[in-house]
Amino acid sequence: MLTQPVSEVNGVGEKVTETLNELGIYTIEDLMFYFPYRYDTYEVKPLTELVHDEKATIEGEVIGEPSLTFYGRKKSRLTMTLQVEQFAVKAVMFNRAFAKKQINSGDIITVTGKWDQHRLQITVSQYKKGRAEAQNPIQPVYSLKESITMKKMRKLILQALEDYGEEIREILPEHLMESYKLPERSAALWQMHYPESRELLKHARRRFTYEEFLVFQLKMQLLRKLKREATEGNLQAYDNDKLTEFVDSFPFELTKAQKKSLAEILKDMKSPHRMNRLLQGDVGSGKTAVAAIALYATITAGNQGALMVPTEILAEQHYESLQQMFGDLVNIVLLTGSIKGKHRKAVLEEIRNQEADIIVGTHALIQDEVVFSKLGLVIVDEQHRFGVNQRRTLRDKGLHPDVLFMTATPIPRTLAITAFGDMDVSVIDEMPAGRKPVETYWVKGDMMDRVLQFINKEVARGHQAYVISPLIEESDKLDIQNAVDLHHQLQTYYEPDISVGLMHGRLHQEEKEEVMQQFVDNDIQVLVSTTVVEVGVNVPNATVMVIYDAERFGLSQLHQLRGRVGRGDAQSYCILLAEPKGEIGKERMRIMTETTDGFELSEQDLQLRGPGDFFGKKQSGVPEFKVGDMVHDYRALETARKDAADIIETNQLDTGESWSSLRELLFRDEALQGEILD
Repeated sequence: MLTQPVSEVNGVGEKVTETLNELGIYTIEDLMFYFPYRYDTYEVKPLTELVHDEKATIEGEVIGEPSLTFYGRKKSRLTMTLQVEQFAVKAVMFNRAFAKKQINSGDIITVTGKWDQHRLQITVSQYKKGRAEAQNPIQPVYSLKESITMKKMRKLILQALEDYGEEIREILPEHLMESYKLPERSAALWQMHYPESRELLKHARRRFTYEEFLVFQLKMQLLRKLKREATEGNLQAYDNDKLTEFVDSFPFELTKAQKKSLAEILKDMKSPHRMNRLLQGDVGSGKTAVAAIALYATITAGNQGALMVPTEILAEQHYESLQQMFGDLVNIVLLTGSIKGKHRKAVLEEIRNQEADIIVGTHALIQDEVVFSKLGLVIVDEQHRFGVNQRRTLRDKGLHPDVLFMTATPIPRTLAITAFGDMDVSVIDEMPAGRKPVETYWVKGDMMDRVLQFINKEVARGHQAYVISPLIEESDKLDIQNAVDLHHQLQTYYEPDISVGLMHGRLHQEEKEEVMQQFVDNDIQVLVSTTVVEVGVNVPNATVMVIYDAERFGLSQLHQLRGRVGRGDAQSYCILLAEPKGEIGKERMRIMTETTDGFELSEQDLQLRGPGDFFGKKQSGVPEFKVGDMVHDYRALETARKDAADIIETNQLDTGESWSSLRELLFRDEALQGEILD
């Protein structure tokens, strides 16, 4: 019954149905679980408990006549003094001249508005004559579309709860409910919409936070299990002695974090199940060395390895660095879109005959014409997560390789276990010895001239610089205009001695790669760019990163940009040009100048900005939870993850009636159905 269309609810006609659909409400169940995004509390508290700059409700007696002043056309200010407890509180109402006739000295009134602790003043948004008790103290506030009012939405949800509330089934087994002292699902649902007290609302929120996290984590763990079990034994029996010999040939020793991550990867490769692992590591932490060892392991097991990257220039750089590491030990080939004709044919032939041990390239690697002889390991570097379709492409080729994803974005553990819950996660969280940290400075706009002179000095020493143009969040077009203007200014400033290049998102991939290649070759000394330069290319000669309007970027993005420099032996610098207005902006700049640890920054970023901003609006990966907040409810997220792992490992979902409702809910999910059908 709950899956019936929302139009079955009394009072929902055709027009209202359309509007509800726009809000993502299609069924009766959707309507009942359309939770408020906040609650207005009209609870009268003692003045000592009120929070400065937050909404408050107070009740008092009007002392003296209210005074009304007019300013501008139709604008007015009504001011009155209220006796509240032993204090005189000033109440100010804007543009409510009519209230002057309604409120008299000696009246008791209840007002709600923004509280100013320092002035003992309230800026009134709502008022009523009389005492507060007649009002419901906690009112739900819902996200709406223009044609549905708050009153109408509240009425519809109440109607649905009254008519269908009895059909709400409990989905959590009894032992979990008792263990965490959670209220029953139907009772908690009523409290979410019509809270009787803050205490009961708190328990209802706690219940749905845990439920949401548990359902999500169960889906992730099930996906992970199904992926693992869907493998046709690809146990890779690599040669340990050869690996040790290869690692010993490195001119440096692996860090503890590299060794730990490598051990986790090799263990996966030895297991009969397919590896699905994420390797996180800051720029320069040595992910490539770990990747090279994993690739060599697959070769000693008699297989081929592939390294897939987002751009051709990055593919070329990886190809060169792997050739330096391996020497004549293995045969490495490069396959990108610009390799054509006879050369391409020869490379494809080598891959088919297993003469090529390691294949480096863009996603051209999974096209039809590429036929692997025996693919054991695919490493995917940065940017494009290797989706279901690509996995299916490999599967259709009869290939079931281990898959390792690498990212230089330090993702906080909170998000990693959520966004990548269907993967195992390895972390390289220390830097190789002897690496010089990038010196970071925060300067104001009036120092721009000194910054440009500093770039000049660095270029005179043979180095190069990036200049990231201001960011305008609303408009890609304006971002590009900014970059174009800045490019023009710098060209005028530096000509004819210094070549200034330009890079932005509207350039075609070939144009971007051409500009980047000129920068790599030092034909361009100063590169003006929008944030498209964030990921990837290694330019050891670049020692300066200047970021305009740095306060508009998140910490993680600033850190990614800073990671473009500091890749060679010379000392590198990151200069943040920023004039932040608020405290959060200033805090961000301070943190950036004090730490170069990407993981610490990402945790701080999460606290300052929240998870939605972390991956950027356009990036998928982070789920939207209705009630739970991944940052503030982190403990509940961890608990749910552990419980989900336990439930899946011990196959509890398959046992008994107490799990049937939860099982049914889980298998409504399209991703799970897709994986089962596969």
